Amino acid sequence: MKSGFVSIIGRPNVGKSTLLNNILKRKIAIISDKPQTTRNNIQGIYNEDGVQIVFIDTPGIHKPKHKLGKTLNSNAYYSINDVDVVLFLVDVTESLGPGDKFVIEKLKNIDKPVILILNKIDKIQKELILKKIDEYKDLYDFSEIIPISAMKRDNIDVLINEIKKYITDPIKYYEDEHITDKTTEFMISEYVREKILMLTNEEVPHAVTCIVESFSENKHVAEIDVLIIVERENLKKIIIGKQGSMIKEIGTKARIDIEQLLQKKVFLKLFVKVASKWRDREKYLVEFGFKNYE
Repeated sequence: MKSGFVSIIGRPNVGKSTLLNNILKRKIAIISDKPQTTRNNIQGIYNEDGVQIVFIDTPGIHKPKHKLGKTLNSNAYYSINDVDVVLFLVDVTESLGPGDKFVIEKLKNIDKPVILILNKIDKIQKELILKKIDEYKDLYDFSEIIPISAMKRDNIDVLINEIKKYITDPIKYYEDEHITDKTTEFMISEYVREKILMLTNEEVPHAVTCIVESFSENKHVAEIDVLIIVERENLKKIIIGKQGSMIKEIGTKARIDIEQLLQKKVFLKLFVKVASKWRDREKYLVEFGFKNYE
């Protein structure tokens, strides 16, 4: 038995969460084209015979412009310091820029294997991949350089086999049935937040927060209340939509993911509150149940 911890780092929107999800073949981390979608270090646990790899998906490292950005960066830096291997993910469809160099400068302060992952190779010509390798290899002494397509799972098996060379812990940290360190409630709240980010485009900032207020289940059904907290009244109106159209769509799409997670029917209620009025307990309620299930 051997195991180890692997941190996935990189600039925002390079495909870190997509990589984690497709390694595990399960949706552990939410995906959005908005920067800083991932706010927390999320562990995804990969198991095969005699091997356990704990992957840590991190917020995108960037030059912060506000307090939230500084907090997200600190979460990513923390993950680098306490793992066995670092995966530095870059998007080969983007030019090497100051953001990538900013991350590389941070990597120069650590003493552990760093594997460069060139992601989205399905979107460029093969000869350009070699040029990308040449661009990066002179900036840092990477232990390995692996081109992949996280979305299409190209070279994922190659990546796993390379990681195995660098993990040596002789114990298993999690039982085989565990796929993440996060609670079910956390996963549910993230699914709802993902749909908000996806459906509202640029109208609602990533600062929106979702909290599971109640969760109960039996063998066949789960009943869940999720509170959506926004910063301003106009954002609440956007999430609710005309005659509740937006929040209905958010709930419908989130319920699909939650049912896949729980493997049972879900009765979902969404509430929207402005942060300054949270204590008032005046909630906008939309119920999602069995009437439109099939």
